[in-house]
Amino acid sequence: MITAQRITAEELHHSLKDIKVGGNVCHYSLKKCEELVPLINDIRELKEAKNAVILVHSYVSPEILYGVGDYVGDSYALSKNAMETEADTIVFAAVRFMGETAKILNPNKEVLIPALLDGCTLADSIDAKTVRQLRQEFPDYTFVCYINTSAEVKAESDVCVTSANVYKVVEEIPNDKIYFLPDKLMGQNLVNEMKARGVKKDIKYSSGTCYVHEEYTTEDIFKVRTEYPDAKIVSHPECTPDIIAQSDFVGSTTQMLSYMRETESKKFLMLTECGLSSRLQAEFPDKQLVGSCTMCRYMKSNTLEDIHRVLTNPTARDQVHIEETMRLKAEKAIKAMFHYTQL
Repeated sequence: MITAQRITAEELHHSLKDIKVGGNVCHYSLKKCEELVPLINDIRELKEAKNAVILVHSYVSPEILYGVGDYVGDSYALSKNAMETEADTIVFAAVRFMGETAKILNPNKEVLIPALLDGCTLADSIDAKTVRQLRQEFPDYTFVCYINTSAEVKAESDVCVTSANVYKVVEEIPNDKIYFLPDKLMGQNLVNEMKARGVKKDIKYSSGTCYVHEEYTTEDIFKVRTEYPDAKIVSHPECTPDIIAQSDFVGSTTQMLSYMRETESKKFLMLTECGLSSRLQAEFPDKQLVGSCTMCRYMKSNTLEDIHRVLTNPTARDQVHIEETMRLKAEKAIKAMFHYTQL
């Protein structure tokens, strides 16, 4: 069980004072922290009383990450945290498909989603019926789904992957015929990466995209390289192949943070959701962000108020329920991911 520890406004301000992303959206004065602290401490006490744990994706607002989050990271890390926790209740501050993943791995735990917006342009681009149709059309292919998919889609797939392990997993799959879904851009990057590694795979992919990552263009990189020639370009594999080709580093949010921590460079253009920019500013204040970032309306729909609400009086909409037959099929795809990652 997570033990509640109250936080002061000064302590919160110390964690958040260097964050300046999106104008006043993510700017934390001491006064603002004083306003946030009572609600944060109420949530911390509720967590202890209910033996709850809060998992927070890096794209969620900083006051949640640093105020109430017990585990913060990317999809892969949080999937493992969901398996390891001994809490009775999991509050997943992210988007619904991540909460579903936690429920798939923890069927006996209550899983709550505080986000007001259920959607995700990437996850919403594919459904189980479409996967079944594709499987009939391509019966010899191993179907690999990105973790950014619903439980229904995972249940129709053979293997699940994340941005942190997609290249490793696909390379290890013994079948040379792969159908990747739903991300078109990550699929294109997967094709290019397998060629670069000398791995022969016939890879097909569907047409979904993340609206945050598809907005970035090579013009963004050109402007930064012109003005800041010593800046490092770091990007997420959901970006276009042109972006990937011009980046100094490509990886998941956790991998990107590790790269920026370990490299000697002080300036970065970060081509992913703004939440990661906030983490860089908070955790590495000696590093400088150049250029701009894009916010995900779905991730940012998580609020402290709604986390408090679901811990106090969750509605049926907040709760994650997955039919058992479907859960077991989806779990098989996720466990296949863990298997191939460990090879």
